Amino acid sequence: MYEKLELYIDGHWRQGSQGASEPVINPADEAVLGELPHASQADLDEALAASQRAFDQWRKVNPYQRSALLKKVAALIRENQQRLATIMTLEQGKTIGESSIEVAVTADSTEWAAEECIRTYGRIVPSRYTGTRMLVDYQPIGPVAAFSPWNFPALMPMRKAATAIAAGCSVILKPAEETPATAIALARLYEQAGCPRGLLQVVFGVPAEVSSHLIRSPIIRKVSFTGSIPIGKLLAASAAEGMKKITLELGGHAPVVVFDDVDVDKVAAMAAAGKQRNAGQVCISPTRFYVQEKIHGAFVERFTEVFRNLTVGNGLDTETQMGPMANPRRLEAMDRFVADARDHGGTVRTGGERLGNQGYYYQPTVIADVSDDSKIMTEEPFGPVAPIVPFKTYAEVVERANSLNFGLAAYAFTANSARAQQLSEDIEAGMVALNSLLIASPETPFGGIKESGIGREAGIEGVIEHMEMKTISMTA
Repeated sequence: MYEKLELYIDGHWRQGSQGASEPVINPADEAVLGELPHASQADLDEALAASQRAFDQWRKVNPYQRSALLKKVAALIRENQQRLATIMTLEQGKTIGESSIEVAVTADSTEWAAEECIRTYGRIVPSRYTGTRMLVDYQPIGPVAAFSPWNFPALMPMRKAATAIAAGCSVILKPAEETPATAIALARLYEQAGCPRGLLQVVFGVPAEVSSHLIRSPIIRKVSFTGSIPIGKLLAASAAEGMKKITLELGGHAPVVVFDDVDVDKVAAMAAAGKQRNAGQVCISPTRFYVQEKIHGAFVERFTEVFRNLTVGNGLDTETQMGPMANPRRLEAMDRFVADARDHGGTVRTGGERLGNQGYYYQPTVIADVSDDSKIMTEEPFGPVAPIVPFKTYAEVVERANSLNFGLAAYAFTANSARAQQLSEDIEAGMVALNSLLIASPETPFGGIKESGIGREAGIEGVIEHMEMKTISMTA
């Protein structure tokens, strides 16, 4: 069932030219799933040359033909949903249900890009000069280097690929080496759909070496990256050397503000369900819970009850509600967060330890009353650890929610519509959800402010990110 691990360069599946590789590990049982080949610099140069050739042809293909290709891909993704979901769970660990949903959303995102690529409208600007027509046009920017993370092995790489291709660009994709097979399987579907040689290529290797080589190449004109803030800053600096357009989605530490006029049981259960998703390894995961004093105790009790009763295990087991962490680094990080929280006055209400000694399982963890200067309240945990702290007033909680340099997602719950409207304006984040955790969709722009990123993915904005705006003055 696991996909054969290969590079995809200039329309050919192959191993790396220098024989370097690394093992891919199943986080559920630590078994080796396969050996992933690394691309050499010569391989990358071949991919770059192929990407330029493909772009020179693809940019001339009309949007309706681009749309037709992407619609074929979306249909193939849906046909292969269960197989793709199984591959994803094997290498990433999330539950098979979550993997299946991710594959479905990947198909939806690909289809959305197919539909939007025929709507990259320009405009005619009334001219102040007699006999002159002023136009604003959008044109493909050029070959794209796209780097995707391990937490969403289907959606992240394919959203980047589909929007680039919809815009008329070629793309060299470097998915995460820890979860390569999902992207490889999806790239095979592009090939099956009739994707031209070199339009989509997939490479792997030492991340710093691959990114440096691709971004510094004059062939690459756009960089797309989802990952950590430190790495994002390094890539941005590298892209700036060539004044290359860049889209960065760099994670967050989403505040969840809960006022005392809500249904406590309902909101606490909803929040806990959102936090357990992918074992908390989600950039828009609810991560800092601020609950108004009057209901704080009841909220903690209900949230803790949900977390305490979660079934943690192999994601392929349909009874499992939360799978393992993706790698051992996350286990170590959770231990550090919990230890620091205890040092900062926090009380562990449930969890706080690794589960077993095989596989990367961590107990769903709730920490109450930890101070705002603790690591768990100031650094993105990226795991199933939920700090829940009280607040008194609106002004106080808005200040605390906005106190960090993160600004990706935020959530708020209140029955007061006027307050909800004010929160949507006052909370500093690229995306704000009110009275739900639904914040991302194929048709809406996805991205953050502050150090959470630059630019947007998804929606028409995601397509336009891969295009250059050109002003055209035409005089008869």
